[in-house]
Amino acid sequence: MRTASCPTVRTLGVVDPTAAAILGGVLGLAIGAVSVVSVRGSDRSQRRLQPPDPGALPAGVSDVLAVLRSGAIVLDAADAVVSTSPPAVAHGLVRGHDLVHDELRQLARQVRRDGVIREVQLDLPRGPLGRGRIIVGARVAPLGSSHVLLLVDDRTEARRVEDVRRDFVVNVSHELKTPVGGLALLAEAVLEANDDPEAVARFARRMQVESTRLTRLVQEIVDLSRLEIAGTLHDPELVDVGAAAAEAIEQSRLVAGSRGAEIVSSLAKGALVFGDADLLATAIRNLVGNAINYSAADARVAVSVRVADQLVEIAVSDQGQGIPESEQARIFERFYRIDAARSRATGGTGLGLAIVKHICANHGGEVTVWSEPGHGSTFTMRLPAAPASRTSSQPAAGIPAGPAGSSTPGNRTREVSP
Repeated sequence: MRTASCPTVRTLGVVDPTAAAILGGVLGLAIGAVSVVSVRGSDRSQRRLQPPDPGALPAGVSDVLAVLRSGAIVLDAADAVVSTSPPAVAHGLVRGHDLVHDELRQLARQVRRDGVIREVQLDLPRGPLGRGRIIVGARVAPLGSSHVLLLVDDRTEARRVEDVRRDFVVNVSHELKTPVGGLALLAEAVLEANDDPEAVARFARRMQVESTRLTRLVQEIVDLSRLEIAGTLHDPELVDVGAAAAEAIEQSRLVAGSRGAEIVSSLAKGALVFGDADLLATAIRNLVGNAINYSAADARVAVSVRVADQLVEIAVSDQGQGIPESEQARIFERFYRIDAARSRATGGTGLGLAIVKHICANHGGEVTVWSEPGHGSTFTMRLPAAPASRTSSQPAAGIPAGPAGSSTPGNRTREVSP
């Protein structure tokens, strides 16, 4: 009898230790990966659900403020400065984490309260001591939910220029009114005295004086306006300052002769600058004319040109009554006169020194004054001397010296007007 065969069943009595270790490691890695993914997903979900920090400054704001020309300031909810630009610190608007001026702080609070952008112009004290003023244009706007941005522009110079321009228009109107009104009255007098030849001749001479003064005033106004607009010289040339000074002295001979004045000059050779010969002659002539007009009759006026420390110095000295120290800071202002009555008597317009100041500035130089009441005055123009390396190959522009002449610094040439 054949017995039926049964399938053989094998049982695993002992598990291989190496295989078990590998299997456990794989399971552990899988569980760890699933845990990390779950945690990250939970963090992202929580971040989406959490509102942004209201006290945080929007990203990139500080980088933008750093490149602005305006003074930029960011305040937080407590009015503390959290970010600022260098101009804001330079203008004295910020000290540490505090806003210096209460006016700006009140503007920031108003904007934070109602969210309305405000733009105003303020006159603020400059510095902690409050000496001097600064004119600013401020634009204040909300930045985020709790911050406020202030953009502040310094308009002090623009205001000063506008004030000067307005004063100039007022002064011009006033100065033109006097000769124009005088000419009108003299014309009426001539008509009424048409049967009196002697009176007509007298009035005509007076009209000639007023018309000459009016012409000079208009010309100086035009010259000063051109100098202010130009700012710099467009085509500077090499100028012999000694020759320009000699020309100015020659042109002043008639005025000096009418007052019996003596002009003494010491004009160094080789005093060269880059500039405009006509403008420099005009500046020197204005100084010489003032020295003659404000000195006593038969006085002496000294004109010197010298080179010192890479500068060309032109000095004009008189023996007049001098200028009080309190007036010296204003004598270069347009239309300013210490003695208005004497200026009108001598035909002065009050623009001569202002023109000198602008001519010196356009040549990169300056004009200063030394004066003491009872001891006369000395006006000194200082201009950059032309570099020697650039003068050797260029001829100097200038006008040939007249009778005033040109001499070495050690010698003095005296000019006595007839």
